[in-house]
Amino acid sequence: MGDIRRRGAVALGLTGLVAPLTLALGATPAQAASCTTAAGPYQKQVEKFLGRPVDGRQSTTDCKAIQAFQNKHGITPNIGYAGPVTWGVMDLMNKQKAVGSNPNRDGKCPVNKGRIACVNLTLQLSWIQDGSRLVYGPVPVRTGRDGYETRTGLKKIYWRHIDHVSTIYNVAMPYSQFFDGGQAFHSVGLSMWNPPGSHGCVNMTPTTAKKYWSLLKNGDDVYVYGRKPGT
Repeated sequence: MGDIRRRGAVALGLTGLVAPLTLALGATPAQAASCTTAAGPYQKQVEKFLGRPVDGRQSTTDCKAIQAFQNKHGITPNIGYAGPVTWGVMDLMNKQKAVGSNPNRDGKCPVNKGRIACVNLTLQLSWIQDGSRLVYGPVPVRTGRDGYETRTGLKKIYWRHIDHVSTIYNVAMPYSQFFDGGQAFHSVGLSMWNPPGSHGCVNMTPTTAKKYWSLLKNGDDVYVYGRKPGT
């Protein structure tokens, strides 16, 4: 999320999901940390997710596998503990994958608007549809954290800037497509499951952001609904 300077004014304010779920998304590995010998409250669930023997006991190999997952997705502390944050990310991944190729099965994203970008905050998924026809997605996204929630409702893309830089946070926001004040779709170099979330924008992988840039234009509708876990 960033401020937008345009003409001297400041505006205030899965092509299958299986592939995105298995891609390395460019998260910066966390600093090496010691591995804990303690079993966490979600030990069995985490073991099952990672394909480890499900015995509820922490082994050195379990810890290293959990720690690798935490490092990949920027989860801290990264000590290999099967705690609520780590399991919450895994549980969200499971729910995202279960959606399959029918992300609008609940019918909440309007089908009478023509081409529209939909954002389901609850599942942290986005897709583009044209009427009831799925055009692209669903893909995982990273939306606003607690206190910086991505605002819900029907909106329109009103400004696009391919090389935008936020003057609030001094960070690059490639392929920005603004739809609500300073909130926009844009690319980031983080895992889509990196907690706690953005400052309000809908973060995307570079591949997804480029695809959205090619499929959407000024005036296209955006519908945001649901509630991000933890907000």
